[in-house]
Amino acid sequence: MTMKIFAVALLALALTACESSTENTNNGNENRPAATTPAATPAATVSPVSTPAAATQFKAGDKVKVMLNGSSSDATIVSVDEKAGKATVKIAGQKEDKTVALSAVSKQ
Repeated sequence: MTMKIFAVALLALALTACESSTENTNNGNENRPAATTPAATPAATVSPVSTPAAATQFKAGDKVKVMLNGSSSDATIVSVDEKAGKATVKIAGQKEDKTVALSAVSKQ
């Protein structure tokens, strides 16, 4: 029983020693500095710019390569859904159309 109490105390001490900062232990409801807010703003403005550019480079009838299950296959684009970021493709040698992410599609 003494060994279990000692082990729990040692574990608690080790976890306390590994904390990244001691300021946050007593001030859990404190507001964070304003410096973290501007860092998130540029990332949000960059993402929407790259999505439309990727969507506009493909159109129905384009011959492309599609990554499926780790292998690349030749395909033809049937339709593109720019809002969802997906394309429906007809893979050579298959009867059914497949819907894939635009990130998995590349020009031949």
